[in-house]
Amino acid sequence: MSDEEVLFQITKDKLETGLRGFPIGYCTTSFVDPQKGLFYIDKPVAELAYWKPIQVIYLLYHGKEGTPQQIEEFNKDLAQRACCPKEVIAAIERLPRQGHPMKLFSISLLILGMFEATGNYQQGCLNLIAKIPHLSAAVINHHAGWGITPDPQPELGYMESFARMLNVPGADFYELTRAFNLFNILHFDHGGGNLSTFVGKAVASGLEDMYGSLCSAMCALAGPRHGKANQDCLEFVREVLEEVGENATTAQVEALIRHRLANNQLVFGFGHAVLRVEDPRATVEYDFIKKHYPNHPLVKIALLLRTEGTKVLSENPKIADPHPNVDGVSGTMLTAAGFGYPEYYTVLFGLARIVGISIQIVYERSQARGGKGTPIVRPKYLFKKREEI
Repeated sequence: MSDEEVLFQITKDKLETGLRGFPIGYCTTSFVDPQKGLFYIDKPVAELAYWKPIQVIYLLYHGKEGTPQQIEEFNKDLAQRACCPKEVIAAIERLPRQGHPMKLFSISLLILGMFEATGNYQQGCLNLIAKIPHLSAAVINHHAGWGITPDPQPELGYMESFARMLNVPGADFYELTRAFNLFNILHFDHGGGNLSTFVGKAVASGLEDMYGSLCSAMCALAGPRHGKANQDCLEFVREVLEEVGENATTAQVEALIRHRLANNQLVFGFGHAVLRVEDPRATVEYDFIKKHYPNHPLVKIALLLRTEGTKVLSENPKIADPHPNVDGVSGTMLTAAGFGYPEYYTVLFGLARIVGISIQIVYERSQARGGKGTPIVRPKYLFKKREEI
C-alpha cells in the first residue's frame, strides 16, 4: 500500500454518519471479517474461546502466542500487580449506590489513577489488566450490597480470582468461573473503531493518562447502543419468556416477533455493524448453553429466538444482518450459570474490554509512527446554519 493510495472517498452523504467506515489508523490487536467474524491477531476468536484468559491476554499484548514459560512469567508479573491499594477500595465503598453501576465503575478508574498514574502508558496498561478484576469486584459488591470484597487470589487464575472476590449469593464458584472465562475472552477486544475503544484512544491522544482514558472509554461503553445492549437483550428474553412460557413453540415465538415488529417494537439481539453472518462469538455461547443448560427456561427461549428471529428479519431486504449477535445470548448464559444480575453485565463487559483498549492505547501512544505516537485527534466539522441543513 503506497502513501498515495486512496483508501476512502468522503462525499457529502458521509457527513453526520458517525464516521462509519472512515479509515484513520491501524489496529494491531484484532479485526472483524464480515463473513468470518472477530479475529485476535490472526486467530478466529472461536478457536480461542476455551484458552485460559491469561494466554489470550498474552497473545493480544505481545502480538504472538507465548510459550508456557513466557506465559508463566507474564502471569507472575500481573499477579504482583493484582491488588488495588486499600485506599482505593475504601473510596469505592464510600460512593453512593444510586444509579447504574457503570457510573461507579468509571469513577473507580479515576480513583485508581489518582493513586497509580505515572504517565507511563505501558505500565498503566499492565497495572490495569492486573487490577481490573479486583476493582470490578469491589464496584459490584458495593453497589449490590454484597459486603466486603476479599483480596485477590491471582494464583487461582485470572477469572477464578475474580469469581472468588464476588460475593454472589448462593452462587456455584465452578459454574460462575466457567461462564466468566468464556465471556471474558469473547469480549477482550473488537477492532479499533468501536465507540469505547475509539473514545479511549481519542482521549489518550491528548496525553491523558491511561486511567482517565479508560474512564472515558467506559462512559462510552455504558450507553444502550453499545455495552448496555447485553443487559437490554436479557430483559427482552425475559419478557418473551413471561409472555409465551418456557414450553413455547416456534410458531408462538415467530408470531410474537412479527407482532412486535408490526407495532414498531424493538427485537433485541440481532444485527451487527460489520458482520453479515451469525456472530461467531454468539455461536460459541449458543453451543455452550445448549451443552450445559439445555433445560433452563431462558435458554429454551433464547434458542427459539435465534432461529425465528433470523427467519423473520431475513424477510426484510433493508436489514443487512438479520443474524444474532453476541449480546443476544450473553445475558442468558450468565444467568443460567448463576449470575442473573443484568445491571452488572456492562461492568463485566468493561472488565474484559479494558484489556484490548489499554493495549491499543499503548500502541498509539508509544509505538505508532516510529515511536512518536499518533497526534491528537482533531476531526473537522463544517459550519452550516441550522435552517440550511
